[in-house]
Amino acid sequence: MTIAPTVKLRDGNEMPVLGFGTWPMDDAQSEVAVSEALRLGYRLVDTAAKYGNESGVGAGVRTSGVPREQVFVTTKLRGSQHGYDEALAGFEESRARLGLDYVDLYLIHWPLPGIDKYVDSWRAFVELRDRGLVRSIGVSNFTPDQMDRLTAETGVTPAVNQIEMHLDFPQDEMRAWHTEHDVVTESWRPFGRGPLSRKEVLDVAEARGCTPAQILLRWHHQLGAVPIPKSGNPERMAQNLAIFDFTLTEEEMTTLSAASQAVRLGGEPTTHVEL
Repeated sequence: MTIAPTVKLRDGNEMPVLGFGTWPMDDAQSEVAVSEALRLGYRLVDTAAKYGNESGVGAGVRTSGVPREQVFVTTKLRGSQHGYDEALAGFEESRARLGLDYVDLYLIHWPLPGIDKYVDSWRAFVELRDRGLVRSIGVSNFTPDQMDRLTAETGVTPAVNQIEMHLDFPQDEMRAWHTEHDVVTESWRPFGRGPLSRKEVLDVAEARGCTPAQILLRWHHQLGAVPIPKSGNPERMAQNLAIFDFTLTEEEMTTLSAASQAVRLGGEPTTHVEL
């Protein structure tokens, strides 16, 4: 069984370098998939209030047989609960649905600058961390300017920024900023849309005797990002986790990166308004 290594966050906590995503699974699907993923060796599980599957994710953690302290559970604050008091209440609702005493990583799902409450939400996150209800706090889909504002107004820098990242949207500038400010990059939608069947990826996969998904996940890993792939298929789950016994060469990394078509698939952090 493969267990992913960990990366140390700026707050001293350890986070696995590869996780299991659950969007867009429902509660029933999430319970089965999370339980199986943990049995296979995954130790990071990602969900969000907006996904509507926190209850299933929590149930999967409990039925997996893996001790709670070995599982790194992430969830996210939905946009409709931005604000100090609203964020505190939103967390308690998520914690109740998960059925857990604490959450390992809590993220602001989107900055939503149009309503301009993400700093107030962040102050609530700091309180939750200080009370021991959350081990680490971070953000998702934030720009450097937005994270700088959090640090300037609260004195606390996010430990993680979960962003859209894939072969067609490698986020070079964002990753460089993260490295400079000791923020871990976490990749959502790590396969993008199209790269799994791209010739350059297929060629490297064939030469390596690996799946295209393994090649892309290894590409993320060697760029210093933490991908969170989703699958409901146990065989693919196991394959996606088995990326730590080989290393892509510099030439292979260059070949893969050169195949990028520079396409953002999700929302834009300065304009996204979905709650």
